[in-house]
Amino acid sequence: MARLGPRHILVLMGGWANEREVSLMSGKGVADALESAGHRVTRLDMDRDVAAKIREAAPDVVFNALHGVPGEDGTVQGMLDLMQVPYTHSGLATSVVAIDKELTKQALVPHGIPMPGGRIVTSAELHDADPIARPYVLKPVNEGSSVGVAIVTDDSDCGNPIARDAKGPWQQFETLLAEPYIRGRELTTAVIDTGEGTKALGVTELIIESGFYDFEHKYTDGRTTHVFPADIPDHIAGLCLRYAEQAHRVLGCHGTSRTDFRWDDERGEVGLFVLETNTQPGMTPLSLVPEQAKHCGIDYPSLCEMIVEDALRRAGKMGDGA
Repeated sequence: MARLGPRHILVLMGGWANEREVSLMSGKGVADALESAGHRVTRLDMDRDVAAKIREAAPDVVFNALHGVPGEDGTVQGMLDLMQVPYTHSGLATSVVAIDKELTKQALVPHGIPMPGGRIVTSAELHDADPIARPYVLKPVNEGSSVGVAIVTDDSDCGNPIARDAKGPWQQFETLLAEPYIRGRELTTAVIDTGEGTKALGVTELIIESGFYDFEHKYTDGRTTHVFPADIPDHIAGLCLRYAEQAHRVLGCHGTSRTDFRWDDERGEVGLFVLETNTQPGMTPLSLVPEQAKHCGIDYPSLCEMIVEDALRRAGKMGDGA
């Protein structure tokens, strides 16, 4: 059942980031769902003329279905702020901080949210010596969807130290974040703004056939099993919900977010760590936020409308529309 009167919604998708194809899938799903709910939808694959095209379309609100840079790092958010066009998900300041893994640590850890240690290194340094003891994880500072992540172990085929010709993110990015590898289980929690407050939906465990939860496992059907609710102790699930809601509030997220965890089940509570908070989670058929929402009784079109509703509420435009 529609939560809103008919609106003109522009779904912004695609772009030129590493996650372009995922964004196109998210955008198609959102656009189809909003049309099924009775809204007028304009679909826009972002190019360099994006501002002019949004101005020409004159939507009531933009549904930001972009992933990665520049749709998730504050660039598009700042443009839409200048244009005074309401948009979904988080704003400029939140987007700048949340996409940067080091800035996210600086924001969340002082609030008691546990995150792995580590440090920023240049890729050139890795060819001289390991930045921290193996095993450790290397990841880009400003990418999402586990793009460019590598786990370096004693038996890695990348050399010791890492060879210059070894395949890995050190060939793609000038700087990387090195973090201690946390053994154990992959968990994730979605958070939505309902209009009555911020609500964590539950905890999903991601069981991977082999390797780790990288880009391929996230978006290839059959590579990862989603278990919801996760088969974990109640107190661990409670901590996931608490930390996810807290991260959503501390970072200033809006609409929806998803917080990812690693849990070393041999260590109990002290083995639970937040890895990152995604301010624009995927909305593809394999995505975790729609899946958790469905389990909680929120169908896909209603979820999309709730996200739009949050954007219009923040812009003071809930009473407008066709």
